[in-house]
Amino acid sequence: MALNVLGEELRPCSYDPLTGYLRNGCCDTAADDSGAHVICARMTGEFLAFSRSHGNDLVTPRPQLRFAGLRPGDRWCVCALRWLEALEAGCAPPVVLESTHERALAFVSLAMLSEHAL
Repeated sequence: MALNVLGEELRPCSYDPLTGYLRNGCCDTAADDSGAHVICARMTGEFLAFSRSHGNDLVTPRPQLRFAGLRPGDRWCVCALRWLEALEAGCAPPVVLESTHERALAFVSLAMLSEHAL
């Protein structure tokens, strides 16, 4: 059983759009998840623009990958270091603590996440 940053059972982040490194709706992770897609965040226009400007376009649909593109309000499992970069730039998206994997704590503190919790 995967745990969240609160030490409880990890809750789903989003099934629509289907998120997660394992595409199971949760911010679960695996040994080969070098990006640590473990923070469940609610997308904002500001964060989506920030991510795009840093080489990760989450807005443009990619049908060949069954990816419809994200919009503000969608929940998505984001890379821990990208979230931290966005925090440092002043545009970190809000976090769903119950759906954020405990591995996130290897990159950011619970206090940082809690300050930006939904």
